[in-house]
Formats: sequence, structure tokens, C-alpha cells
Amino acid sequence: MPPNADDAAPRKRRRSALLPDLAPWRTSRDFRLMWISGVITNFGSFLTFVALPVQLKDLTGSAAAVGAIGAVELVPLIVFGLYGGALADALDRRVLILATEAAQGLLVGALLLNTLLPHPLVWPLYVAAAVSSALAGLQRPALDAIVPRIVPRDQLAAAAALNALRWEVGAIAGPAVAGVVIAYAGLGWAYGADAVTFAVSTLLGLGLRPSPAAHDAQPPSLRGIAEGARYAWHRKELLGTYAIDLAAMLLAYPAAILPFLADGLHARWSLGLMYAAGSVGSLLVSLTSGWTSRIRRHGRMVVLAAAGWGLATACAGWTGQVWVVLGFLAVAGGFDMVSGIGRSTMWNETIPDELRGRLAGIELLSYSVGPTLGQVRSGGVAAVTSARTSLWSGGVACVGAVALLAATLPKLLAYQAPPKSTSPTPTEKVAPL
Repeated sequence: MPPNADDAAPRKRRRSALLPDLAPWRTSRDFRLMWISGVITNFGSFLTFVALPVQLKDLTGSAAAVGAIGAVELVPLIVFGLYGGALADALDRRVLILATEAAQGLLVGALLLNTLLPHPLVWPLYVAAAVSSALAGLQRPALDAIVPRIVPRDQLAAAAALNALRWEVGAIAGPAVAGVVIAYAGLGWAYGADAVTFAVSTLLGLGLRPSPAAHDAQPPSLRGIAEGARYAWHRKELLGTYAIDLAAMLLAYPAAILPFLADGLHARWSLGLMYAAGSVGSLLVSLTSGWTSRIRRHGRMVVLAAAGWGLATACAGWTGQVWVVLGFLAVAGGFDMVSGIGRSTMWNETIPDELRGRLAGIELLSYSVGPTLGQVRSGGVAAVTSARTSLWSGGVACVGAVALLAATLPKLLAYQAPPKSTSPTPTEKVAPL
């Protein structure tokens, strides 16, 4: 026996405690297909995410015109997010995912055609942004609600971490590649590449197994949406996750003031790094997320992580050293990822299958409305005071709001995961290797 053999097993256990838990990837063929498809389409979507405002800037030269993209996206996301949740409970979730994925590909194709015109039009860019937001609202609840059907309950936290890793890879690589493609090849190549990624992801999605609605599912209606809202209201631990995420994003979301922060620190070169720092922190958590599968008190996990997000944001505002700012923004992104894993695990562990779509639609509101309104708050405070003051005051307010919500919603702190089960929900079986 080699002399260091006795130490090998503990070292292996320590590594596995940090590395992502790949059990969902190994045990579920459908999860693998969705993960690969998501990596591809997410990367392509970030190409368009960068290309659209760049094209608007080139065509109008107006910062207000570029900022208006967020305004035209918000209402469709809210309305169709709620309706998409009802659809996810009433229709085959696989069909809904495939239909919206294909529609997104056609929409990007329309952007490409507009770009190839001798004189590209402005209004199609706003229409495309609004329709894309509506399609995302229709699709996201089905994507969230299908996971507990294809992944065993004891692997839900691992699945949440792997899905987050998929998103972060696109969030970092997509914009970086988009900048190079747009600068050296042109906007048309960015849109064209995105259209190809949607086509590939749709083809991969055809391999998913059907995910039909329950036999007694009701057609989508306002009454059904209200039923989901009532369920969320009476489940105070779930209500707490929505409220804490909304408060954290509303009070401490820094994106709108980062250009002013970089200028105030006399480091305009750091702006791109500031935007990427949060995603880098989230990616590091995803890459070392093995420990999350052993957490059972997910309510405390959400509360502490949201408070950590606010504290790290406040620290970024207190310091005047740009590299320290970048470090704290990365730490904030890591805490945000921990909170997201905890929230996702709580939802998937406890929400009945017949309500998952509608509750996912409500959850969509918490993480879409919060950042949008958060940019308004941070920009308004910065206009009256300064970027740094807006940053640290928002972080402090976030910590206070999280503490208040935790005190008023004791069921959130008391939440503990149910006994582990190695079986998926009764409606679906895990796909074999």
C-alpha cells in the first residue's frame, strides 16, 4: 500500500465536499439534455443582450432610447410570467418549452433581417425586446416546474447549483464574445449566431420526454392564477423567500450606478470588471457548491445569504479602492447565488406539482421586478447624493429589511427540508443512464 494511501480518502472527501454535485447529470437523461440546451441558448442570448443596446445606440445616439428597453420589457414579463405559470400547470411543459424556444429563434431571425436592411429600423428593436420578454415569461415557469419531475428530491439542491452554473457560464462568456464579434464582424453575426443556438437547443429539446399536465388540471385562468397566489400567501416560508429576494434586489442592486462609481473612483477601465464581478462570484460558488446538498435549513440559508449580499454591497460603497470594490462585488454575487440555491430548493421540495407552474410565475416577479425598480432607486439616490452613498446606503437598508422580514416571518427561519427521498415526484420517473 502506498505510504499516503491513508490520507487519500479524506482528501477525496474534502474535494467532493466542494466540487459541484453531478448526481442530477449522471442519473437523469432529461436533465442532461436541458442543461446542455440551456448552456447553448444562454450563451447565444447574451450575444443579443449586448447587440440590441449597441444597435440602438448606433441608430439613435440616445442614452434614454437605450434605457427604454427595460421599460418595454417589464410589463410583458410580469403579465406573461403569471400567465406562463398557469400554462405550465395546464399544458405539457415540454411542449411549452419547445414552442417558446423556437419562437425566440424566429424573433432573433427577424432582428437579423432588420440589421441587413440598408437602413435598419428602430421600432422593430423595441418590439423584439417586448416580445422576447413575453416569451421568456411564458417559458421560465415551465423550465422551473419541470425540474422536480426529472430529478429526485434529494438532488434538487444539486440541480439548482448546476443550473446556476450553466447560467453563469453564459453570463461571463456571452458578453465577452459578443464584444469581439460585434467589434470585428458586426451586429448581424451576433444575431445570426444567436439564431443558430436557438435552433440547436430546440433540436435537443425534442429529445425530452413528455411532461403532461395532471389529468384534472384546469385551463389557465385568472382564477387559477389567484389560487396560486393564495397558496403562496398561506405558505409563509415561501412568502418569505419572495419578499426577501424582492427587498434585496430593490435596495441593493447596483447595476445602474456602476458607470458613475467607476468614474468616481477615477477608474473607467474597471467598468467591465464591475459588471462581471458579481457573475464571477456566483460562478465560484457554483463551482464549489457540493456543500449545498447537505444543507437542510434552507430558510436560514436564504436569510443569511441575503444579509451577506447587502453587507458586501455596503462594503463596496464604503471603500475607495477599486480592487477592493471589485472584490466585494464578487462576494455579493456569491451570496446572491447561495440565496438563489436555497430559494430554488425550498420551492421544489415543497410546492405541489399541480401548482409549480403558477408559483414559478409568481417567483418570476420577485427576481424581475426587484432589479428593475432597484435601478430606479439606486439611480435616484445617486443623483441626490453620490454613487458610493447610494451603494452603501442600499446595502445597509437591505440588511435591515432582511432582518425585519426574518423577524416577522418566523416560519422562514424555522423551515427545515423534509426527509430525503431518492424518488422523483409520482408524475414522472427519472430517466435511466
